[in-house]
Amino acid sequence: MGLNIDELSTMDAVAQAELVRRRVLTPLELVDAAIAPIERLNPTINAVITPLFEDARKAAVSPDLPDGPFRGVPFLLKDLGAMQKGQPYYLGNRALRDADFRSPFDTPLGARFRAAGLITLGKTNLPELGQQTTTQPLAFGATHNPWALDRSTGGSSGGSCAAVAAGMVPMAHANDGGGSIRIPAAWCGLVGLKPSRGRVSDPLDMLTITELAVSHTVRDVAAVLDAVCGSEPGDLFLAPPPARSYRAEIGVNPGKLRIGVMTRTSFGEIHPQCLAATTGAAKLLESLGHGIEDSHPEALFESRLGGPETSALNRVNVMLIRLLGEILGRPATREDVEPYLWSMTELPPATADEYIAAEIWLHRWRRRVVHWWSAGFDLLLTPTVWEPPATLESMMAVEGKLAELSEKCIRHCFFTSSFNVTGQPAISLPLHWTREGLPVGVQLVAAIGREDLLIRIASQLEQAQPWVSRRPPLHA
Repeated sequence: MGLNIDELSTMDAVAQAELVRRRVLTPLELVDAAIAPIERLNPTINAVITPLFEDARKAAVSPDLPDGPFRGVPFLLKDLGAMQKGQPYYLGNRALRDADFRSPFDTPLGARFRAAGLITLGKTNLPELGQQTTTQPLAFGATHNPWALDRSTGGSSGGSCAAVAAGMVPMAHANDGGGSIRIPAAWCGLVGLKPSRGRVSDPLDMLTITELAVSHTVRDVAAVLDAVCGSEPGDLFLAPPPARSYRAEIGVNPGKLRIGVMTRTSFGEIHPQCLAATTGAAKLLESLGHGIEDSHPEALFESRLGGPETSALNRVNVMLIRLLGEILGRPATREDVEPYLWSMTELPPATADEYIAAEIWLHRWRRRVVHWWSAGFDLLLTPTVWEPPATLESMMAVEGKLAELSEKCIRHCFFTSSFNVTGQPAISLPLHWTREGLPVGVQLVAAIGREDLLIRIASQLEQAQPWVSRRPPLHA
């Protein structure tokens, strides 16, 4: 084959695609080289819940394999969001697993992944219906962090992030409705970009959810965004078109930027290691010529619970249960879902007046947040999460303590979820590790439509303080 598995496991998706393009390797050789570490490591990590190896091998040798920018590169799909026809689609849910539900069609993003030449080797683990900041569903069991097996990978894209961190595949699908790309990327030492609302087509037109992929490198994230961005007919949300390809932004000098820094929460102090990560990133940015100020949108500290916005948040869980029932072909019941998710649906339903009040509050709140960028700031720097990777034990859904877990998840999303509501792009970068060797991410947030700026600054930071050579103890 010319290259061994160890060498491939340290290459990003762009590099692997180049091997196929230059005919150094065939797509089948890449696929087989990825299957081997999945078979070896997955029994320990539990990142891949549904292997699709034979389908992947058939796709690799098919004359119909698209000649896209990632032709032949092994890939994993998160078992929520983007679908590819005929594949299992369980959403981390035992009722769908027991029914062996299959995707009836390609979603636009699933089709674009195919067209890019990516070959799906399997589906990755996630919390049930993506509703926790840890990946340990009852239906499939916990995903273990390859940096420390007793630690959570975060959620909800925890299976995808664990697989990429462990070197099973160079890149994997992920999506983000409150931090589900950025939180597990931070806890697994990866690059995680949440695009602007409308940048990647969403057939459900969800207000807060966007999709993309996670990788070790900024260029992978830029290249996959090039491959899948753009609208479909009927899309409700449209992002401003980029001036040029995102891959072309790699290595471009971002100029001198005005960057605000936020290191406070509304519920207490952040962990010292997360503070160190953020202040270290601020110093690095300053050394690169950027202006750093202790400033942030004050609206980020306004209450998100207990006010009119609560009813808007509660209706998401009810909607998810209804969507599950539509897939099952019958109303979903308590027996179909985990106690944690069902408990979220038992909150008092919002009245029409409360729903309207919530929408008005959120609309005005979004304006207060984004105004900070229009006042002259380019970026906001924050921790991605307020603490390093939590233990799996501390994130278990224990009967009688479900409200406590819900509060933990809300706190984990403190720095991330606001920008799902505003629709702004944000990226988590692995710029810090604790003394125990656990990764800690920092987040940069730009104005809506400015993924180009995030890629420029991320590329600059990646060059100034490289992270790609860092590998967890459990790695291919």
